Amino acid sequence: MQHVKTVKMLIVDDEPVICQGLHYTIDWADYGVEVVAEAYDGNEALQVVQEHEIDLVLTDIRMEGMDGLQLAKELKLRHPQVRVIMISGYEEFEYARQAIKLDVTDYLLKPVDIDELVAAVTGIVEDIRNQDTRVDGSSKNAELWLSEMAAHYETSLAKAVPGDLVNGAEYKLMATQLEKFSNLAASVSEQDLTMLQHVWIRTVRESLETSGIRQVSVFVHKNLLLTLLVTDQPRPKRQWDEILQAMLDAWPEEHRLYGAVSDAYASLDQTADICSEVRALLPYYALEQRPLLDREYKTEVDNGRAKHDFDSADMVSKLSVALFKQDADMLEELIDGMFRFFRDQRYLLTDMVNVCDELSIMLRQRLRQSGLTQLEHGLERTIDLEVFNHPDAIRLAISTEVFDLLQLIDRVGIDRSFWIIEKAKKYMADHYLSDLKASEVAAYLKITPSYFSNIFKQSTGKSFSEYMNELRINEARKLLLTTQDKVFEIADRVGYKEYKYFVSVFKLYTGMTPKKYRVLNIKE
Repeated sequence: MQHVKTVKMLIVDDEPVICQGLHYTIDWADYGVEVVAEAYDGNEALQVVQEHEIDLVLTDIRMEGMDGLQLAKELKLRHPQVRVIMISGYEEFEYARQAIKLDVTDYLLKPVDIDELVAAVTGIVEDIRNQDTRVDGSSKNAELWLSEMAAHYETSLAKAVPGDLVNGAEYKLMATQLEKFSNLAASVSEQDLTMLQHVWIRTVRESLETSGIRQVSVFVHKNLLLTLLVTDQPRPKRQWDEILQAMLDAWPEEHRLYGAVSDAYASLDQTADICSEVRALLPYYALEQRPLLDREYKTEVDNGRAKHDFDSADMVSKLSVALFKQDADMLEELIDGMFRFFRDQRYLLTDMVNVCDELSIMLRQRLRQSGLTQLEHGLERTIDLEVFNHPDAIRLAISTEVFDLLQLIDRVGIDRSFWIIEKAKKYMADHYLSDLKASEVAAYLKITPSYFSNIFKQSTGKSFSEYMNELRINEARKLLLTTQDKVFEIADRVGYKEYKYFVSVFKLYTGMTPKKYRVLNIKE
């Protein structure tokens, strides 16, 4: 009978009652999990991981002393094979972003949904078991070593290089991915993806073995397979390219397989740095869909690419106007234009994601400043480049983000411009005694004067000047009845620099001159 691995889990929270709740609320044994211990801070957790063969750490993000992010960072350095699920009551964008950079497997928000937690844990259990049954002792050591190199594990702390890798004459490192993985992941089950990974590894292994090349492969992401290639004698680059291209061509599935490969190297001590270099080549695929990427191609592209910076501030202003107007067509045009710019400037996927992250943060800040408070801090769907590994996928992610904001704005307001007009009214009420202009209010709201004038008239039924005159005349009425100030002094105080104009406006709104108004109302 085949042994089924029990996954060892550690629960970390500085509140013992929460640790106990997470420990005992769920019958973890039913899911193949043994809760080995509870720890109440990051330092204690590291000690437990050191003493036991922990597979999974379930930790709070905010704790006294060493918090969850620091713990994840230390685990990544010392025990990169340990999976981490982060729990947080803080929905700030920066926390999630840092957690993702630390390769945290999942990120859950308090109050924790039990079904969501169980689903996250069982997914990890299945993945660990698949890895455990896929390799024997010798190859497992080699895979674990390569995983540590991929995590840029400190050389002084890393496990020794497995003996069967040491005697190679030449090494190369290759990273392979499936094209448009977000489409694939959305259309198949996790079980189907696991089966696809088996086909993926088998294709790589069999193709390389045919050419007399030894290999060690490890998935560092569900759409990123790292393969160390080992030969007993050096080979010319052209021969390497032919072998690797034939391997990619042997891929039998619908979604295309492409890869990035390092230059040949002689010392395995270089492997950690080369892992980073090879992964950085993968975003270049989106430029020309070249199936085999290398440093030579990167240099050629970089030398011919004079990338111009994208004007994020201008785009945020335009997106804001389109959102205020509830103009879906305008939003589509703006996003289309942005991605045309990316294509024309030969932006890499990493460049696109950086722009989209910045746009998301700036746009949400702009909307909060305009009165829309029902917003999270930053990008709702953090863009994982291993999943969204095509410009169309990144475009869909940012488009979905923007149109979700459009729907939120539509739900929140009494009408489409309610919240921005309310902010305008407050600003006008605070400044109407000065010589305030419509353009100044529009500038404060960061929208165009013409658009402001249109939505103000639609929302209030009055033009800007009519509304301002009402505010000023109402204040003038009060001053006429409560002060002994002369009429021309009152005119100046309420924002009218020309006395005759004030009198004519006052008469228009009240049917009488200011002097007559004062006399009649004081007598009453």
